Amino acid sequence: MGVVPVILSGGSGTRLWPLSRALFPKQLLPLVSEDSMLQGTVKRVNGDGFEKPMVICNDAHRFIVAEQLRAMGKEHQGILLEPAGRNTAPAAAVAALRLAEKNGPDTLMMLLPSDHVVANQAAFLEATQKAVQAAKNGALVTFGIEPSHPETGYGYIKQGDAFNGLEGCFSVARFEEKPNREKAEAFLADGGYHWNSGMFLFSCKSYLDELERLHPAMVAACRDALEAGEEDLDFFRLNEGAFVDADSLSIDYAVMEHTERAVVVPVEMGWNDVGSWTALWDIGEKNSDGNVLQGDVIAIDVSDSYIRSDARLVAATGVKDIIIAVTDDAVLVAGKESAQKVKDLVDRIKAGDRHEHETHTRVYRPWGWYQSLEFGPNFQVKQLSVNPGAQLSLQKHRHRAEHWVVVEGIATVTRDDDVVELAANQSTYIPIGMKHRLENKTSGPLKIIEIQSGDYLGEDDIVRFEDDYGRIGKI
Repeated sequence: MGVVPVILSGGSGTRLWPLSRALFPKQLLPLVSEDSMLQGTVKRVNGDGFEKPMVICNDAHRFIVAEQLRAMGKEHQGILLEPAGRNTAPAAAVAALRLAEKNGPDTLMMLLPSDHVVANQAAFLEATQKAVQAAKNGALVTFGIEPSHPETGYGYIKQGDAFNGLEGCFSVARFEEKPNREKAEAFLADGGYHWNSGMFLFSCKSYLDELERLHPAMVAACRDALEAGEEDLDFFRLNEGAFVDADSLSIDYAVMEHTERAVVVPVEMGWNDVGSWTALWDIGEKNSDGNVLQGDVIAIDVSDSYIRSDARLVAATGVKDIIIAVTDDAVLVAGKESAQKVKDLVDRIKAGDRHEHETHTRVYRPWGWYQSLEFGPNFQVKQLSVNPGAQLSLQKHRHRAEHWVVVEGIATVTRDDDVVELAANQSTYIPIGMKHRLENKTSGPLKIIEIQSGDYLGEDDIVRFEDDYGRIGKI
């Protein structure tokens, strides 16, 4: 049996706001290619030597994750839903417990963040093969990135002696916290230090044995969360009451810094954790002025900058070392040296009781998406896009009426007991309190303009009677 990739797709990527939002974070975005970062990670572990992946994410992202896997035709071993973020040690524990039960305790699992970039696939695969040999010898393997400069934003791993005579595998002498500049320069001068990638490979049994020894209560909580969990469509929901009892610890803090089984495989594979806008500038394709420009951008006398527009024209002149990112509802302007402080801006937005940190104007649902186009007192205009073969829930609203106009495709509309088909330029009206449903029975796109009117237009004004996605009683 090959290695089972366990892909961690949590987090909100606040340092990449305004593109990354809480309900649609960076790992679900196509930041460095046409694929989302999650899809790129899945492709990295596709082929000989790898089994179908397991994905761990939160409830809010579940349908987007499932749709992105479906879109690339990738089968999986399950999508586990965390009811709360508890860091990587408990996430790895529930994956190890589930895989050990399904496939056996000696199953090798590779824990991968979903938001990393690896430019050199061949080097990644070669390092993985080395790690597999060490993991079969009971090691808990981490991947150390050969440092290219004295980075202060990463932890470091100091390699020790060769491990069991295996090529490219070394015992871990120690882990180092994120250093200051002087210490980082000393690490590079000394040699044998590597950036801590946050990628791991080990057998389920080896990890669980060490975690049980060091944090038995965490293993018990994760076991209870699985036993009391439940299947939900393509997902498995961990029990919230049990899972939140697990201490929130990373694998490094919980296990790797306290075990004698830690092994590091050094590798140079064009790795980047895409943790900030400057990281995207680092790995982006630069023009002769050192700029990375994406979207509708005109730049004159601009150098060493990252400018991206996913909306309107951006025109810039006479600036250098700057970040500009534009969406249809927000604009970020930051000096490159201040890129890490974008998180502080997001915190300020949250404190101001705004919504721009949480969601885009385009909101994804399991049936497709909707996007707010205009709103005002007692009205809102949206565009809806319904996937082929998909349908919204059978529902009603207590406070709003809706007028639907078909602009593309053929809509099948339920209005109480009546079912009608509407083509482009045809419309219908849904009064307050009427049961209704929108469906796309065709193999092509369906786009609707929806005009809402009423004294309350919140998304929680939905009473569902039937739903294909298990959302009865939920938004």
